[in-house]
Amino acid sequence: MMTSYRSTGADATLAAEAGQSAATMQIGRYDARAVRTASFRLDGGAMFGIVPRPVWEKELAPDADNRIGLALRCLLLRGEGRTIVVDTGIGEKGGTRFDERFAVAPPPPPGSTRLAGALAELDVRPEDVTDCVLTHLHWDHAGGAVAAGPGGALAPQFPRATYWLQRAHWEHAQAPTERDAGSFRRDDWAALDGQLRLVDGAVELLPGVRARLSGGHTPGLQLVHVDDGAGGGLVYCADLLPTAHHLRPSWTMGYDLFPAACAAEKRALLEEAAARGWLLFFEHDPATDAATVRFEGDRPLVDRTVAL
Repeated sequence: MMTSYRSTGADATLAAEAGQSAATMQIGRYDARAVRTASFRLDGGAMFGIVPRPVWEKELAPDADNRIGLALRCLLLRGEGRTIVVDTGIGEKGGTRFDERFAVAPPPPPGSTRLAGALAELDVRPEDVTDCVLTHLHWDHAGGAVAAGPGGALAPQFPRATYWLQRAHWEHAQAPTERDAGSFRRDDWAALDGQLRLVDGAVELLPGVRARLSGGHTPGLQLVHVDDGAGGGLVYCADLLPTAHHLRPSWTMGYDLFPAACAAEKRALLEEAAARGWLLFFEHDPATDAATVRFEGDRPLVDRTVAL
């Protein structure tokens, strides 16, 4: 069944390197907004895996250091008496050298954090957030889950929120492989113990918000499906589909632990999304918040871009 979306705001696309979009969208029980906390740069070859540079650079042009520009885009859901944030961006704990290495911008607002500052633009305070869903614990997704307080001690960014995470991923993060150990920083979750809730499998996390499991990128990755009540809705794709330029199933990342599994999971998601009219939300696309998809023969394509 095809879904419909109610959107307000004049622009249907998000310009690269822009701030918050102007659109508001109702999906099922929730008002949904994209929250762009920052931008950063990663090596283009790592982002496109075995795809040759002469091919992928036509999609996203690299800089002199072979890095491509990417967004750090979270999702804000408000409804059912809840304020939900999906993923938390890169945070501030990396320090100046880290930010320079990955070209993280802009700097956090004085006396605040990038995530809190972006949410403040939407009239949301950290203490308003009731739930934070972490797709996984890589530093560009969970880096803002905790923040340093006035005395320097780490504390949850959202003091009253429940943090939701898959148990399988939590266990993997405690003892990652040599290949992916650099993707984790233990201080990103060190202060969450009292507010962390581990779940198992494709469960309903919150009313109308379900987890969809994926293991190709990292064990226990959870995508987030916001159900519109009619079989459609929005899927927060995290790193299974980091950008709209990664729609081809074979275009997996060098960061994916199990590329063949990732390609199969991507195809299954895209086929279901095309059939049901799901809106796919891209966490790292530099220009596009979300899109519907269609197939031409065997090839998935963007059908319609949507700003949230």
